[in-house]
Order: sequence, then C-alpha cells, then structure tokens
Amino acid sequence: MKIHPSAIIDPTAQVGENVEIGAYSVIGPDCVIGDETVIGPHVVMERYTEVGRQCKIRPAAVLGGPPQDAKFKGERSYVRVGDRNEIREFVTLHRATGEDQATELGNDNLIMAYVHVGHNCHIGNNAMISSYAGLSGHITVADNVVIGGMVGVHQFVRIGRLAMLGGYSKVVQDVPPFMLSDGRPADILDLNVRGLRRADIKPASRAALKQAYKLLYRSNLNVTQALEAIEDEVEITPEVAYLVEFIKQIGEGGFGRANDRPRRR
Repeated sequence: MKIHPSAIIDPTAQVGENVEIGAYSVIGPDCVIGDETVIGPHVVMERYTEVGRQCKIRPAAVLGGPPQDAKFKGERSYVRVGDRNEIREFVTLHRATGEDQATELGNDNLIMAYVHVGHNCHIGNNAMISSYAGLSGHITVADNVVIGGMVGVHQFVRIGRLAMLGGYSKVVQDVPPFMLSDGRPADILDLNVRGLRRADIKPASRAALKQAYKLLYRSNLNVTQALEAIEDEVEITPEVAYLVEFIKQIGEGGFGRANDRPRRR
C-alpha cells in the first residue's frame, strides 16, 4: 500500500491490498476500501462508507457525509460504492436516511466534478453524471444513463435505462428509459437512437421502440390508449416490455399523462 504519512486512517477501517491514499485524506471509522483503489489527496470518507475495487477518487471528494434531511436522527446508514468507479474532484455522496439504509452507486460509473448525490439515491452501472449536476434524495438512476451538466433532479424521480438528460435541465418527473429529455421543466424530445446503437440494441428492438415512442408522445392517444396500442401493434421486445412497465408505474405524476405531451422544438 502507498499511504501518505499525513493521511489519517481510523483503526476500525478496512483497507484492501494495493490501495493508495493521498496526502491529508481522512478515512473514518467503519469504512471499507477495496483492493487497488486510489484515494487522492484531501479526500474525506466519513463513517460507514464502503468503496469497492479499482475505484479512483479524486481530490477533495467527500463520501459518507450525513444526509441533508430533517428526518435524519443520527441512525446508522451507509454509502456503498461498487467497483471501477471514477469519482472526480469535490463530489459529495451523502449517507441515507433510515436505519441501515444506503445510498448506492453501482459499477463503472463516471461522476464528474462537483456533482452532488443526495441521501437514499440508487445509481446503477455505467452511468455518466456531468459536472455540477445535483440529485436530491430518493432518486433512482438506471444503467447507462447520461446526465448533462448543471442538471437538477427532484427527489423521488426515476430515470430509466439508457435515458439521456440535456444540460441545465430541471427534472421534476420520471424520465422513461431510452428517451432524450431536455428543458425547464424537462420534456421528452425523442428516442435516444445514438445511445441505443452504442448499447448494441438490435435493429428490430430499436424499430419497435420508435413505434412505441410515437404512440406515447406523438399521437392523440392518452397514456392508457397508447399502452393498449403498443400491446396490439408493436413487437414486445425486452426493451419495449421494460418501457411499458416503467410507464405504467409512473402514475398521475409522470410524463405519460395525456395532457403532458412534450413540446415540439
């Protein structure tokens, strides 16, 4: 291990093999650092923070700070970070509210400088969150999501797989999977065709998703009618099935409402 002599490591912390810890970093009690992870200088890992293997945490990131939530009463809760994540400068990841609850980050994510991830958020794998984005509490971000810079996401919002959010967006409602979203407040603009191709989604499924998108967002059908039309007219590939189930779970507060069509640009 390469641990700078100015680093402070609590004796209860578990540090894996071939870990690097930079100058003036502080590793608090009951923390876990996986093998081959690199902790830069001036990083703070507060109590109950767990980081997996081969992560890179850049200077001045703070992981495991108490949640900015009036309901938090000091109970034991966690930040859990998976493997091969890159967490850039001045990122903050807060612990969860609720006994033994966790704020979670999966594997292979890029969290750019100055991003804030609030309490009880759950981020999947291969997500990219750009600089200065802010995620409020209880947000779910699925795999392969791209969030642009300066985006603000309201608490309890879900962002579906392979969705892409444009910079400066104000996201106050669920963003369905495979969609491009942008604006203040954010609207659904189109299908994320480039993202689907990069993810090697088969052409037949991409075509089916395009049909489903048009029925949901470019027709005169309400959400119930659009879902019925999808089931009758569109090939139900795994991706289409996931989209349909996501839309059904949105309820009255989501983009699927009949009177909540995206603005055309």
